[in-house]
Amino acid sequence: MKFPRRQFLHLAAGAAVLPITSQIAKAENPTTPALEPEPLAARLAAYADGLRYDDLDTATIEQVKVHLIDSLGCGLAAFDEKPVRICRNVVLASGDGGATVIGTKRRVAPDLATFANCTAFRYLDLNDAYVARITGHPSDDIAACLAVAEAERASASELITAIALAYEVNCRLIDAFDVSFGTRGWDVPVLSLPAVALAAGKLMKLPQDALVQAVGLALNDHISMGQTRVQALSDWKGIADAEAGRNGVFAAMLARAGLTGPAPIFEGRLGFFKLVAGPADVDVGTFGRRGMPFRINQCGLKSYPAHITAQTTVSASVALAKEIGNLDRIAALEIGTTRRGYQMAGSDPEKWAPDTKETADHSLPYIAARAMFDGGLDNDSYAPEKLHDPRILAFMRKITVKEDPAFATLTINVPPTRLTATLDDGHRITRLVDSMPGFPGQPMSRTDVERKFRSNVGKRWPQEQTDAVLQALWALDRTADLPYLLNQLASQT
Repeated sequence: MKFPRRQFLHLAAGAAVLPITSQIAKAENPTTPALEPEPLAARLAAYADGLRYDDLDTATIEQVKVHLIDSLGCGLAAFDEKPVRICRNVVLASGDGGATVIGTKRRVAPDLATFANCTAFRYLDLNDAYVARITGHPSDDIAACLAVAEAERASASELITAIALAYEVNCRLIDAFDVSFGTRGWDVPVLSLPAVALAAGKLMKLPQDALVQAVGLALNDHISMGQTRVQALSDWKGIADAEAGRNGVFAAMLARAGLTGPAPIFEGRLGFFKLVAGPADVDVGTFGRRGMPFRINQCGLKSYPAHITAQTTVSASVALAKEIGNLDRIAALEIGTTRRGYQMAGSDPEKWAPDTKETADHSLPYIAARAMFDGGLDNDSYAPEKLHDPRILAFMRKITVKEDPAFATLTINVPPTRLTATLDDGHRITRLVDSMPGFPGQPMSRTDVERKFRSNVGKRWPQEQTDAVLQALWALDRTADLPYLLNQLASQT
């Protein structure tokens, strides 16, 4: 039997034959299901693949340099801390590679350099923060960008683009998830996994389909638990994001070699939305690009080595102490903070008897008491003898921490603190701080950034080396030798 060629699409053994007219009718039928949206991993990969240095405006390039300088300073300040030294020594024992372990002249594999360097950047809790419904530290992702850029012999413009990309993905994912992400029990470094996988993959010049695989490989097996940040805090508090960065880089390396990952990683029946974060609307079309602002411009630099909610606690405590004068007059002190601040730094009994630096820098009672008695807070505020100071421990027994419902509706540049002191005569004094220099609306100047960097570097370097490094870092967009620049960060003392 012969069939008119125009009447049928095809005829195959065992296949249903459908006339073209029926196909057209079906296509025009308004009840036909719409096409499924492209998976989020593919949309993120397309964004990463298409982003170019020319898409970055001058202000964004400046902020990349600001946050890089700040992160390096924080890392060098923490260089001799025991957990940082442990991680560095383990990494250095792995053998040689193409990425510098910052503060030394040694190079290791890029995923391991990421781990060692991010541990240092993050350890003192002094690097940057992005404040949304949940809070993250996107500068943790800089370590991965530096390591991969050096190993791949990337240009300065490629490095800067990768850092802007990592910030954009990390911050936009933070935007997409509300506090339920934390209440489900997961830790925010989870969101660094796709950010680092994409930034590292871009520096490796992976094609778009391989970037998708890198995201799946990074996310599926490396979801960190929120136990890292509750009750008595351990060394891992400052290392969890370093582990996320290491895994993100390794995932990109595997994807480059041709390995595939689980998909669809976000929308799948047992994927990220279902099991980890809950559903979220991530509009990649609004991400930073030419003519559209980048999220790195909304990130802030910390003034104090403490949890993000404690930045305003320090300022409020110092001001309140000056106003009261004799702190023995305080009968009770109430700290009003955000829900996240209460959960992370004011709800566990351990916060009233911190035995480690990690617990103390996430303890609003300790931070408020120490700042009131010392007139501020710095890296030395967590020395063992200060943690066990009887005067501070006695004062902390007067302190309560509560969530202030008013803070949930505020548009703020940093989580606020309201301190209310009740004096021995019944008089009450309140101090509210709801903004901080260094955060959106009050950015640090280059002078401020340099002052913090010099304070962190301290006596590690001679002044000439500090001056030369700062000059080179401000000219990052013009450097032609990234390995040489990173080599200059080694101590000469």
